[in-house]
Amino acid sequence: MACDVSKSVVGPEGALDILRGVNLQILPGESFAIVGASGSGKTTLLGLLAGLDTSSSGSIHLDGHALESLDEEARADLRRRLVGFVFQSFHLLPALTAEENVMLPLELEGASDARSRARQALDAVGLTSRRRHYPAQLSGGEQQRVAIARAFVHGPRVLFADEPTGNLDQRTGHHICDLLFALNRDHHTTLVLVTHDAELAARCDRRIELEEGRVVAAGAHS
Repeated sequence: MACDVSKSVVGPEGALDILRGVNLQILPGESFAIVGASGSGKTTLLGLLAGLDTSSSGSIHLDGHALESLDEEARADLRRRLVGFVFQSFHLLPALTAEENVMLPLELEGASDARSRARQALDAVGLTSRRRHYPAQLSGGEQQRVAIARAFVHGPRVLFADEPTGNLDQRTGHHICDLLFALNRDHHTTLVLVTHDAELAARCDRRIELEEGRVVAAGAHS
């Protein structure tokens, strides 16, 4: 839940308002799209909702935790436990195999079963046969599937995705979308995504549209 959230940064010409009084509520287990033109504040809002950054004013609650009351260490701990994040540019480590990339968040938690859980996650996204390949040996769609497996391997309550199909061709993008919604449906994981793709947004339960940092439209899809 976000209540009257604003975000400003200081630039060469003074303060720049990126978000202005945003209010929204995302229900557990639903799929939720944030849309809007480039520069409207979509990615900034997603980062605030995930606890990657802090708002200038207002409040954001993630699974009952008021993010503005937490320091960076506490927010990082919350993200490790509750959040998965899929980036447009994949953010895989090139020196690690697909399996090792997926294992990484589990190893940081000290999980003793990191390898077996990583293999299960890769199997869920159809990449069992590619688990020993490095990112450079994978297609863009395969790299995004590895990134989804990594985001999902620790069973997050909320999965955030920033333009998850932005660097993919249309056919591969559709496959990635199907995968995200299957994970949302099968595991009751809340899915929050930023997209400029109207078709993808239409598949979500609800959506908001941002314009110059403000919510200008909100709706639900049947």
